[in-house]
Amino acid sequence: FRLAVVQLQVSSVKADNLSRARRLVKEAAGGGGQVVLLPECFNSPYGTSFFAPYAERIPGESTQVLSEVAKENKVYLVGGSIPEEDGGKLYNSCTVFGPDGELILKHRKIHLFDIDVPGKIRFQESETLSPGNSLSMFETPFCKVGVGICYDMRFAELAQLYSRKGCQLLVYPGAFNMTTGPAHWELLQRGRALDNQVYVATASPARDETASYVAWGHSTVVNPWGEVISKAGPEEAVIYADIDLQYLADIRQQIPITAQRRDDLYAVTSMQGGSS
Repeated sequence: FRLAVVQLQVSSVKADNLSRARRLVKEAAGGGGQVVLLPECFNSPYGTSFFAPYAERIPGESTQVLSEVAKENKVYLVGGSIPEEDGGKLYNSCTVFGPDGELILKHRKIHLFDIDVPGKIRFQESETLSPGNSLSMFETPFCKVGVGICYDMRFAELAQLYSRKGCQLLVYPGAFNMTTGPAHWELLQRGRALDNQVYVATASPARDETASYVAWGHSTVVNPWGEVISKAGPEEAVIYADIDLQYLADIRQQIPITAQRRDDLYAVTSMQGGSS
């Protein structure tokens, strides 16, 4: 099946972001995309000062647009993420819609982005956001998909669990920055893909040098051999990748790490079943 990744130019005007997302998802579907991926924080600027003023309930304005767009274009739409308000708390949440426009899944970012690299970047999502507490997977006619958001990608155990639970594609809407982006963005994706013999796709906002938080861009798709098969530059773009599940099966047969795991010595276990 064909995966399309939308690297969206995000502005401070929510209505503009939503109309741009609508246009680019249509373009992605026109290019053959059957599963379409949007970036983290696609409807608002990324930053702790923006989460509260841009936050919405789910369902709400932004998810209504995603639902309509998924239905109009008959695609599985992984709606990047938006700041969600629920019960007085804020979350960084990804919604997934089916080709009928129905909400399939909501993933709340599990691992909050709290880092401090002296002289480079300090960012504390936990100042405003609360973490989600569930694994998130959904079924398509093509394969099972596992969902994480940005910083979730740094946690190898999450990807391992998704793989063990039958996911063949992992999607991470993300917004790495100009410090961590060049250093770790591609490396992490290739690592997750190679370790678990899965396809990994990321969607970043396009780079905006004038923003308070400058995203690295370079949305990417990696195959189970650890090869980058599609990659955007820093600017707004739609990229495509053909996801070949027979190739994935071949890789797993050639290097059968799943069968060779020493479950008698170690295990990565989930404390809950995961939502779907």
